[in-house]
Amino acid sequence: MLSKIACLRGASLPVVVAAGVWSVPAQAADDGLKLSGAVRLRYEAIDGQARVGFNRSDALLNTRTNIMAQYRTGAVLFAVEIYDSRIWGDDTGTPVTTAEVNAIEPVQAYVSADILAPFGQGSKLTVTAGRMMLNLGSRRLVAADDYRNTTNGYTGVRADLVAPQGIRATVLYTLPQMRLPDDPQALRNAKIRLDRESFDLVLWGGLVSKANMFGTAMGELSYFHLGERDAPGRATRDRSIDTFGGRVIAEPRTGRFDYEVEAFYQTGHVSASLAATAARQTVSASFVHADIGYSFAGGWKPRLSIELDRASGDKPGGDNGRFDTLFGMRRADLAPAGLYNAIARTNVMTSGIRLEATPGKRLDWFAAYRGLWLAARQDSFASTAVRDMSGRSGDFAGHQLEARLRYWLIPSRLRYEFDGLLLAKGRFLRDAPNAPAGRWTKYASFNVIASF
Repeated sequence: MLSKIACLRGASLPVVVAAGVWSVPAQAADDGLKLSGAVRLRYEAIDGQARVGFNRSDALLNTRTNIMAQYRTGAVLFAVEIYDSRIWGDDTGTPVTTAEVNAIEPVQAYVSADILAPFGQGSKLTVTAGRMMLNLGSRRLVAADDYRNTTNGYTGVRADLVAPQGIRATVLYTLPQMRLPDDPQALRNAKIRLDRESFDLVLWGGLVSKANMFGTAMGELSYFHLGERDAPGRATRDRSIDTFGGRVIAEPRTGRFDYEVEAFYQTGHVSASLAATAARQTVSASFVHADIGYSFAGGWKPRLSIELDRASGDKPGGDNGRFDTLFGMRRADLAPAGLYNAIARTNVMTSGIRLEATPGKRLDWFAAYRGLWLAARQDSFASTAVRDMSGRSGDFAGHQLEARLRYWLIPSRLRYEFDGLLLAKGRFLRDAPNAPAGRWTKYASFNVIASF
């Protein structure tokens, strides 16, 4: 069942490794060259844009093509993957950023190897070096975003350990790729320029998990440090953020309750603005996600769940309380990106209910409702940039209904996807001083994905 659960609970992409001194397999069944890829065509439209500064109504055609070449010889794997992300139909009021456009970019170019039994029988160490995509843990902090038209890439070294008794660990030191070009006209023209990585932006840390730690539930601990500083021609918030996290998750099983609880706390320092002379602020921010669900028996495999998310916002005072989701995905928990892109994991509190089902091998769908509030009423709401510094517009942002349907037109080769969303704006999104006019936001996207 490829659903919200699959998106959140999947392990990282197949990875990488540098050769070591321990014994490795002499021959792998899949030795040789392998080519794969996909082309996604998306038409999306919005009416009643909730974000500040963009067209009230808009439409956009997106294409995303990725081609991957892998060559394996024994325990060593070489891989290169090219992404090409472009748009058509934009105008001066269309939100066009590096989240939409990144032309002909080698997002991945790595070498990896498997090292068997470095810590006893049944253990395996995998080490990766080069450019890579990352999907770690719940993907709420470090992910290769899939709904978005572009993806996240990271350059560095990663090590993955599988040990006996259900223990897994990942450690990494990476330089997140800064997508280029990033000036508006070059983006709209889809200029080709290699993304840049440097020690001006660093992400390092890792996580460790153990299966069946609490009954059948897995326990996980994580820590990530993000370090950022100004570079020539690139002003930043000079972030130095430490994020500590913990997660407990019981996977869905037919006829059983399942659940997930994850919490993060952030500390460190950031600049109050992009100005070189901006004051430094102490970071104290938090995030929590919780859901409980039940999977019913039957051919449709329905699962009903109740969900809660809260990411802190910035309150008056000297500290920075706005949670930073780093490089996390948002689609599985909150809402689509693209032209909508209004709900992010920062200054938001939301609770809701979700129903998902897989009626057959070709078809899956979900529908969800959630209420939306501000965690801090003086801060801007999520990623809308709508703000009332007086706090007099209240903290209720609205009611959000969304649905997704996916159908394999040709199994494993051609899939159709529809995403639809309706936001009934609450008092805050109607009355805040800079809130875009209108009471409703309507969004839809139609996607065709061809894979080979």
